[in-house]
Order: sequence, then structure tokens, then C-alpha cells
Amino acid sequence: MATLYPSLEDLKVDQAMQAAVSGPSPGQVVAPVSGNSLGALRAEIKPGVREIHLCKDERGKTGLRLQAIDKGLFVQLVQANTPASLVGLRFGDQILQIDGRDCAGWSTDKAHQVVKKASAEKIVIVVRDRPFQRTITMHKDSTGHVGFVIKKGKIISLVKGSSAARNGLLTNHYVCEVNGQNVIGLKDKEVTEILATAGNVITLTIIPTVIYEHMVKKLSPTLLHHTMDHSIPDV
Repeated sequence: MATLYPSLEDLKVDQAMQAAVSGPSPGQVVAPVSGNSLGALRAEIKPGVREIHLCKDERGKTGLRLQAIDKGLFVQLVQANTPASLVGLRFGDQILQIDGRDCAGWSTDKAHQVVKKASAEKIVIVVRDRPFQRTITMHKDSTGHVGFVIKKGKIISLVKGSSAARNGLLTNHYVCEVNGQNVIGLKDKEVTEILATAGNVITLTIIPTVIYEHMVKKLSPTLLHHTMDHSIPDV
């Protein structure tokens, strides 16, 4: 049990404290310091809200699909190479306002109608970064693994004593991003390849299964695989 659930003292990742010591003593468990990791920066879920200006393409499309959950409005799909992907919207972002109108309580249909009727040149949207998701940063071991198994995008088991177990990764969650790159809808083999080439420090963005399944309701796996923006985001 001791290796699977280390003390909080062992897991401190305060960078000032890390800098003050020469390194962990043999056998000590230390969570990775993620401040210097590009993947952690790309994956960051920032607090507060931000305003973005969305436009439509020449066909009058934004590349955005929305889903109402618990009286809130969320990004269900961001299509690749569309205005929505260019302004940095991501799966799971919460839409708080569209053109000055509060979205609380809106149905999915109402939200899509409002976007459809909005100006092609500028739609002002207030966004909160992915409130249902969280990020976990881990180190690969000497064999190149962080210690979890996925099946159809869902984490189904953890390896005892692995970085995944020590850093609080949970089963019954879906992997949304690897180092900030969206992997929703990709085959397990494709996700494994992304993990293999992702460097020694891995930041996963995960979401509880019950929320994920509600979020992707009525979206076909083919649509998720072929139209979702899977590009690597800019920092």
C-alpha cells in the first residue's frame, strides 16, 4: 500500500522546494515537476473566464457543436481547420455567453440556432476552460510506460507502483488529451503511438466516464475520429 498511496510529503511538487534539494533519496516517491513541461503547458486548464471572437467560414460554418448538460452549455466537437479550432476552443469548454446573452438553461437546439443566426464576421463568446476535466502529469519508467491501460479511450486499469498510480490517475475516466493534443475518437493503437512519441513526461487530461458519455451523446465514433481537431495546440 505504501508505494501505491505515498504521503503528501513525498508528492510535493513545489518547484522552489525541488530546486533546494539535490534530488529524491533512493526509494522516495516524487511526482514530476510539470512547470517546465511543454505538454503540461499545452494542457493547462486555466481558472477564470475568457472572451473569444469567433467567425464563420465561407460556407457560414463555425466548426463547433455544442451540448447542454446540467443547465450549462459545453463544446461537444471542434472540427479540424475551422474557425472554432483557430480560436482555441476545446472539447469540454463551457460556453457562458454568446453575444452578450447568458447561455445558462439553454437547450442544445437553442444554442445552435443562436450561433446559426449570429453575425458571420464576429460572434463574441465567453468561455470557461473545461470545468469537468483535470490534468495529471506523470513520468515514464525505464520501459517507456507510465502504468495504465486504455480500452476504447477509457482507462480500465492501473499498474501498481507506477507513475500513473502514484500521481492519482483514476480508472473509469476517458483520456481527452495527451500533452494537450486531443485524442478523443482515435483508436487505442493511435493513442498508444502518441504516448510512445510524447517524451518522458506525460500530461493526460481526463474526464469521468458518466460526463464523457453524456457529452458525446448522438455523435458517431466515425465523426469523432475523422472530424475532431486532433492537432497539437500552440502554447
